[in-house]
Amino acid sequence: MKIHGLQKMTLLDFPGRVACTVFLGGCDYRCPFCHNFELVDGSAPAIMEDSELFAFLERRRGLLDGVAITGGEPTLRKDLPELMRRVKDMGFAVKLDTNGAHPDRLAAILQARLADYVAMDVKNSPEKYAMTCGLEKIDLSPVRESVRLLMAGEIDYEFRTTVVDELHETADFEAIGAWIAGARHYFLQAFTDRDSVPFGNFHAPSAEKLGGCLEIARRYVADSRLRGVDEK
Repeated sequence: MKIHGLQKMTLLDFPGRVACTVFLGGCDYRCPFCHNFELVDGSAPAIMEDSELFAFLERRRGLLDGVAITGGEPTLRKDLPELMRRVKDMGFAVKLDTNGAHPDRLAAILQARLADYVAMDVKNSPEKYAMTCGLEKIDLSPVRESVRLLMAGEIDYEFRTTVVDELHETADFEAIGAWIAGARHYFLQAFTDRDSVPFGNFHAPSAEKLGGCLEIARRYVADSRLRGVDEK
């Protein structure tokens, strides 16, 4: 497997773990606020083969206890389960980031218990989902099925939304909340601009607006929190 990026250590990407983050290329969404768009559109070259990744992990035994796999959209890679299995066989916990667009592949991963933690993006309210994903239209049934799989399963998980001032209103979180009501964990993270974001004129929400979104989310998901932002 081609590996498109590697963050050698992180305390943020895998809750409760000292981890590295592995980036895989390719995605079926075109979110205009994406920080990793070079992975989405295929312009980022691979930096290593999976054999080099396993050699790196071998050297990090005792220093790392987790591996977060992100993208792009990792479930597009048919050899993802084998990658995850080999990482787990080395004794590392595995976290998977996903947009939920491929519930059949997610279900296979969950059934085989290849993930110890799953973070799934919930992009926006259903009515705004296609726009937020940078698409003209979208079939939300696969995403809904992925939400159902996680909420019905035993593997720990979180849902998360990147809040963009121009794309989200506080009222959207009523619809999101009703959709994922009773979930284990829900994180709101404020958009931050970077050079890698393909489209300009997006901004972080105000602290007041973000707080209002969080207040609504907590009516539906008790463990709703802000990530990367101090709560007032």
